[in-house]
Amino acid sequence: MKVINLGENNSVLNSFVAQMRDKVIQKNDFLFRANLRRTGQVFAYEISKTLSYAPKDVVTPLATAHMQLCNSKMVIATILRAGIPLHDGLLSYFDGAENAFVAAYRKYDEGDQFHVNTEYCTTPLLEGKQLVLSDTMVATGSSVILAYERLVADGGEPEYTHLVCPISSVYAVECLKKSMPKNVTLWTAAIDEELTSHSYIVPGLGDAGDLAYGTKL
Repeated sequence: MKVINLGENNSVLNSFVAQMRDKVIQKNDFLFRANLRRTGQVFAYEISKTLSYAPKDVVTPLATAHMQLCNSKMVIATILRAGIPLHDGLLSYFDGAENAFVAAYRKYDEGDQFHVNTEYCTTPLLEGKQLVLSDTMVATGSSVILAYERLVADGGEPEYTHLVCPISSVYAVECLKKSMPKNVTLWTAAIDEELTSHSYIVPGLGDAGDLAYGTKL
């Protein structure tokens, strides 16, 4: 698995991530969602550079323009619910893409122990297509791995998979490297060193789902 950390380079993406991390600014849930969407757009633009293209003639009012246009078949998938604004940002650039959704959540057992459940899943056929699977944060990697496995089980093996996770932990990156196939790239904007006993990323940004849509029971 390949890892691309866009946060290592200076760009406006770092400003979006900084605002999402800031405990004062993130109280504005509208802005938090907007920053997730804008982050998704940045990742979509960078991913677009890796896709396949073919020549096409476009007729303008004055002449014919010879252009190279993307001909990759795309499926944008997200892990509900924190990934919805991120999904929206990706889809705004890959506007002709098909869509997939997976519901995954932590189910706590005793103490700090938990396992990840995946329930609802809807996906089109994935074979021969580029899958973009997004989740705002990847702490242990369990949710992303299970979501990918569920999508493949239901939709078939994609040609290539792009994991879009703006905030990642070192632990999750290493786990994904061991578990995911070679035809996968992890796209991230920050790789944080610490993971608490509750598997929360530090410094991280908090609970992305709650910050985007309000606290849950």
